Amino acid sequence: MNTNIESVPFVNLNLQNTEVKEEILSGIATIVNTSRFILGKHVEEFEESFAAYCGTKYAVGVGSGTEALTIAIRALDLKQGSEILVPANTFVATIEAIIHGGGIPVLVDIDPETYNLDTTLIEKSITAKTKAIIPVHLYGQPVDMNPLIQIARKFELAIIEDAAQAHGALYDGKRAGSIGDMGCFSFYPSKNLGAWGDGGAITTSDPNTYEILRQLRDHGSAGKSNHVKIGYTSRLDSLQALVLNTKLPHLEKWNEMRRDAASYYNSLLEEFADHIILPLTATESDHVYHLYVVRLKNLNRSDFQSALKNAGIMTGIHYPKPVHKTPAFDYLDSKFPISESSAENILSLPMYPGITKSEIEYIAKCITSYLKKNN
Repeated sequence: MNTNIESVPFVNLNLQNTEVKEEILSGIATIVNTSRFILGKHVEEFEESFAAYCGTKYAVGVGSGTEALTIAIRALDLKQGSEILVPANTFVATIEAIIHGGGIPVLVDIDPETYNLDTTLIEKSITAKTKAIIPVHLYGQPVDMNPLIQIARKFELAIIEDAAQAHGALYDGKRAGSIGDMGCFSFYPSKNLGAWGDGGAITTSDPNTYEILRQLRDHGSAGKSNHVKIGYTSRLDSLQALVLNTKLPHLEKWNEMRRDAASYYNSLLEEFADHIILPLTATESDHVYHLYVVRLKNLNRSDFQSALKNAGIMTGIHYPKPVHKTPAFDYLDSKFPISESSAENILSLPMYPGITKSEIEYIAKCITSYLKKNN
């Protein structure tokens, strides 16, 4: 193993940004010269390209991933008291969006192997007030969607995919964001497809939904000074659209680099099965490893994480508390044992396109050293 590595960042955005930097900077000059900074040609071009990539008829660029979810929920035109099923193991933005969109979040526990929504628990969570389901494709792996779709059809429920961490991921041959009624994406800089600021998009193949989404993102406007709904200021700007459209042709290559890195991690860490549970890729899914999340067994996570930090290895925890254990949402139902136990011992190791074999070897070496000292 290479012994020259002394540190590994959790994420390194410079690698991919350097690859497209000059092309983007030259394009920015065009935008500056035209002074068309909000919506316009570049946004339209990205929306067309992203919809085609995802396998949907339409995409609507918005201000962030959270706003994508909020606007998608608003497009359902929910009646007061409507419930939306959502996993307990997700970023708080998913829950915030339900509330801002006029719904009531109803949490459902997760599958202990994929950490995604446990679809076997969905039907028993449905009430007369349930109107939609938000499957969150967490860490880059799609939820098991086929049974979810069957349930949604049976009970006439909408499906809004939270695909913020799953750009390009496949389920049963279909892209994340093209399987449900709508798909919501974040383009936060560290995402698999990241902007140079905030941004988001909503995908759909329904023309009526598409028009509603376009209205809601721009003050409910159906044309200049014709406001038909109470909407939002959530328009993707031209600069971010340029960045995203420049990066989009590279996404498949970057996702494959993530998969290769995950495979190499697995080959080096599989010998530690008594202490580290590796990520599981479900049969129907094509994981894009936005995050490489392991689960620790019989190890003190804080001590383990500190040892890696002392060795220059940055890690993360996604997420340290399930939603219902955060102060903002502690009023929600609190009977989600899998989400709670997972939150106590998951750990995200460095993952990004361009992470080298030498860096992964160094991480494995440091883990080996820690386990020898502590077991």
